[in-house]
Amino acid sequence: MANVNLETVKAFLLSLQDRICAGLEQADGQATFVEDEWQRTEGGGGRTRVIRDGAVIEQGGVNYSHVFGKSMPASATAHRPELAGRSFHACGVSLVIHPKNPHIPTSHANVRFFIAEKEGEAPIWWFGGGFDLTPFYPVLDDVKHWHQVAKDLCQPFGDTIYDDYKKWCDDYFYLKHRQETRGVGGLFFDDLNKWGFDKSFAFMQAVGNGFLDAYLPLIERRKETPYGEHERQFQLYRRGRYVEFNLVWDRGTLFGLQTGGRTESILMSMPPLARWEYNFTPEPGSAEFALYDHFLKPQDWLGQQN
Repeated sequence: MANVNLETVKAFLLSLQDRICAGLEQADGQATFVEDEWQRTEGGGGRTRVIRDGAVIEQGGVNYSHVFGKSMPASATAHRPELAGRSFHACGVSLVIHPKNPHIPTSHANVRFFIAEKEGEAPIWWFGGGFDLTPFYPVLDDVKHWHQVAKDLCQPFGDTIYDDYKKWCDDYFYLKHRQETRGVGGLFFDDLNKWGFDKSFAFMQAVGNGFLDAYLPLIERRKETPYGEHERQFQLYRRGRYVEFNLVWDRGTLFGLQTGGRTESILMSMPPLARWEYNFTPEPGSAEFALYDHFLKPQDWLGQQN
């Protein structure tokens, strides 16, 4: 595999899972993660960690997985037809955090590595990942902080990287059937191998390491903000959009299910509670209206004045 080192990537991912779980436990101050190790019959396995009923986090999961097999699933070969007939390894850390307080945004992050091999041919490999933010009652300062962390970690890799991967995130986390973004975006990248293994791996590490820098300050800022049943019901309604995206559009969910991954681990991204309401329309001038009117539209967050 030339200088492509799967074991080094796996070691980083396991360490990243540990560090993110520790940071989230400290931020919650009450609940701890429960670990569930699992094995995949066709090859590989993982360790799923779930936290629930905390002081801050209603439910969240931080998963590590490494799966491998002799042939690619249909979702992968449709996206990359040159992978047909190759064996593969896929490993990554994926997390989703659903806080209790509607003023703390839901967050998602993922970093992953993929390699496909065939005897007598060079391996095909790439990195992917990113993080995105889904607020219900967004505050511009919070959104700007999230994107500033994203821009800062991208800067050493090129002046256009943040803009390119921010746009990719806006485009990917878009609910076409609703004609709205899932949230306020962040970073998304895939098929990254253009810099060679070392630099591509370094970027994936920067994204993974940047998640806590981006998210923990938002928990600290908003965890004491008062809310009532009205805000809670709107949070549950908007969580429904999260469910819709993951089940209708998310490639990672489909890949996991088609490769025979552990269903409980794949679907741990779902919120513990959500609701749907027929033809909901926010009241003009309300905080809920501001989410739709301003924040669910791709834009230059860092260029805005408070």
